[in-house]
Amino acid sequence: GGTRAILAAVQAHIITYLLFTRETECTHLERLCRVGRWEQEQALAMALAEILWAAGGGGRAVVCLVTAPVTEMPRGGCRASSFTERMWLFEFSEKAAAQGFISDHINCFKGDGSHGVILFLYSLLFSRTLER
Repeated sequence: GGTRAILAAVQAHIITYLLFTRETECTHLERLCRVGRWEQEQALAMALAEILWAAGGGGRAVVCLVTAPVTEMPRGGCRASSFTERMWLFEFSEKAAAQGFISDHINCFKGDGSHGVILFLYSLLFSRTLER
């Protein structure tokens, strides 16, 4: 278990995009050998957006991002130090807008220590809604 199921679903969408969706003149196997960093990031953004859009029933997607840790003590003595207290939700009613947003913030999902899988899991839950 763990994160493998989520990663496998994302990887399946990435491979499908790289082999069958993107426009290129190379044969299928050559397509995978000639993928640069920018195209890898675009494939990841597309995969995440596709999955979130499907979770939202084809009508919405919610993307969760997390802010930097709070270093000052806010008024009232409370401190937002937990992960969930620092989350921001961004809702989209167009798949292309969600994909563009994810593409612009792709480092939030792919960097070391970025909590990318947990952010994507929260995004899935909010896209699907707790009622569904």
